[in-house]
Amino acid sequence: MKINSDLSQRALVYTEEITWVDSPSPGVQRRMLERDGDEVARVTSIVRYTPGSYFTPHVHGGGEEFLVLDGVFSDEHGDYGSGSYVRNPVGSKHIPHSKAGCDIFVKLWQMDADDQDYVVINTNTAVWQPGLVQGLQVMPLHTYKTEQVALVKWEAGTRFNCHTHSGGEEIFVLEGVFEDEFGLYPKGTWLRNPAGSIHTPFSSKGCLIYVKVGHLSSKFFVKV
Repeated sequence: MKINSDLSQRALVYTEEITWVDSPSPGVQRRMLERDGDEVARVTSIVRYTPGSYFTPHVHGGGEEFLVLDGVFSDEHGDYGSGSYVRNPVGSKHIPHSKAGCDIFVKLWQMDADDQDYVVINTNTAVWQPGLVQGLQVMPLHTYKTEQVALVKWEAGTRFNCHTHSGGEEIFVLEGVFEDEFGLYPKGTWLRNPAGSIHTPFSSKGCLIYVKVGHLSSKFFVKV
């Protein structure tokens, strides 16, 4: 299966407009944003666990990164409420489930095999740092080689300078409306700009985004 699998191309998905697709586990559904492969695949998706649902034990051969959007996600290592950012490295294994139900933004098979840090951050309590321009606040989540992951908060009316993403950029809009000269991206929008892309981002009304940069020209991805 291939969905937005060409990383050299721009991709744009309004996630709240696409249908949920059943997974092999009862009660677990997915909105597929990008996919290259079958059940074991390079994946970016929104995953919904209905109350009491679970996945069978499995190993993350290419690593797993997720952000809990609402509800509580759990495995044998702990419970992760809304706003939890988690990275399970290549070779990690767990039994995911949710007693109350949850939605998560999740990325699979997109990690360097040498990046072996487990990461758990409660973004509700982590510290915001000043951004590069007035009106921006940044919460760093992870950095490895050229890859940088963060939450970025934009005050209404904030504009950033025109810039090039030499290693590409990926955005998921968590709140508000993110914008650039190519369009408006409301809550739930997933956007991938390829390596070498140029834009001038801003937000008229304010927004909160998950953003990852520097990862789309890398050659380190584990092959499925």
